[in-house]
Amino acid sequence: MLVAQLVIVALAAIIAGVFVGIIIRKKILENKLDSAEDYSRKIVLEASKQAETIRKEAQLQAKDKLYQMKLDFEEETRSRRKDLQGQERRFFQKEETLDKRIEQLEQREALISKKEVALVNRENDLKRKEKEFDSLIEEERQKLERIAGISVAEAKEMLVSSMESEARHEASRLIKKIETETREISNRKAQEILALAIKRYAGDYVAEESVSVVNLPNDEMKGRIIGREGRNIRALEAATGISLIIDDTPEAVVLSGFNPIRREIAKVALERLIEDGRIHPARIEEIVERVSREIETKIKEAGEQATFDIGLHGIHTELIKLIGRLKYRSSYAQNVLQHSMEVAFLCGIMASELGLDEKQAKRIGLLHDIGKAVDHEVEGAHALIGADLAKKYGESEQVVHAIAAHHEDIQATSVMDALLQAADTLSGARPGARREMYETYVKRLEDMEEIAMSFKGINKSYAIQAGRELRIIVESDKVDDFESTMICSEVAKKIEKDLTYPGQIKVTVIRETRAVEYAK
Repeated sequence: MLVAQLVIVALAAIIAGVFVGIIIRKKILENKLDSAEDYSRKIVLEASKQAETIRKEAQLQAKDKLYQMKLDFEEETRSRRKDLQGQERRFFQKEETLDKRIEQLEQREALISKKEVALVNRENDLKRKEKEFDSLIEEERQKLERIAGISVAEAKEMLVSSMESEARHEASRLIKKIETETREISNRKAQEILALAIKRYAGDYVAEESVSVVNLPNDEMKGRIIGREGRNIRALEAATGISLIIDDTPEAVVLSGFNPIRREIAKVALERLIEDGRIHPARIEEIVERVSREIETKIKEAGEQATFDIGLHGIHTELIKLIGRLKYRSSYAQNVLQHSMEVAFLCGIMASELGLDEKQAKRIGLLHDIGKAVDHEVEGAHALIGADLAKKYGESEQVVHAIAAHHEDIQATSVMDALLQAADTLSGARPGARREMYETYVKRLEDMEEIAMSFKGINKSYAIQAGRELRIIVESDKVDDFESTMICSEVAKKIEKDLTYPGQIKVTVIRETRAVEYAK
């Protein structure tokens, strides 16, 4: 009985333990389940936070990219707007120029119309008077023919022939006499002065190119200079006013333009852009503006240096700048600034020998070609343009007149005028000072010989001394000594009228009689 009770108690205890264990395990599982849920919630929360962070970072990156794209678009828009504004300004300037020219043409047409009406009226009056005179002359002619017994044509021919022969001989004698007397007195002194001037001044000479060439490191640089859709080359041409020629020439770009200063600015700017490597419209405008300021400074320095070398003072600042601009100007491949300095030195030397004002002579020589600094901008002869500029900036009347007269646009009236003409011719005519194309040179020589052969009594003509002298051989049996003098003068005048040439040309007429006999 006791055993049975013990067994029952043991079974009850076992059952109670199993039940308690089940309850404890259930509690443990519930706790683990709660922990897993908490851990899952934490993971979900952290994932949400990371997702939010990633989303915000993506939004910031997108905003930065949009802002950068906006800046790039604004920059490109600004550049294009500048290009369009520049083109618009040029169009407006061209339109104003065209309007002014149209107005001038209209004024000229109105003036011409008035003059035409006056000329027509005057022509009608002249015709009426001419008819009256013709009738009177015819009556007198008939009377004279009846009295003289010869016709008008015969009398006219006899009179003209006689007067022409006498006039030619008298003129030839007079010209020869005057030339002989003046040569003996003036040639020796003139030769001494010119020889002394040449001996005392020896200047270097340089040949300027008419176009500028920029060398490239490689042919790939041509594409960068052109730019996308040609925007770089358009920007450079618009900023400088110079045309860029990019062709098959290896590693070279040709700059072409009438204004030598703009061409120099374009050359220096392009070289700096190539060296820098950053070639785009904004950079081009920046470099061109910087180089323009530098060139203006160099122009002023060149003008100041020239006046200092010549020893002049008191010249207006604007004239000094114009003198500096001549550094980039050439004539017959001769640098105009160097030529002006040569003329100034030569004028000073010859004025000193003649006892004239040396400082004023140098001043005239340095300023005589000042009009060439702006002759591509102002219409007219450079001598008259230079005279206007000199007068505008306070130069004396004698200086202004000498500048205007140095190419005989006006009549020379003083010794200084003649002195400047001589020095200008001497500087341009000295060996090596100027050069010209071979075809032009040969054509000039042929034209000289053709002009000589167009006169009667000429046997042969030769252009010698590189076109500086023309020798003519006349037929001795048809032309006498006095007529030779007349032919020499007439040929010289026709050459002056029909030909363009640097310096001066000496015309020599040779007349000789040869007696030949053979001893047998």
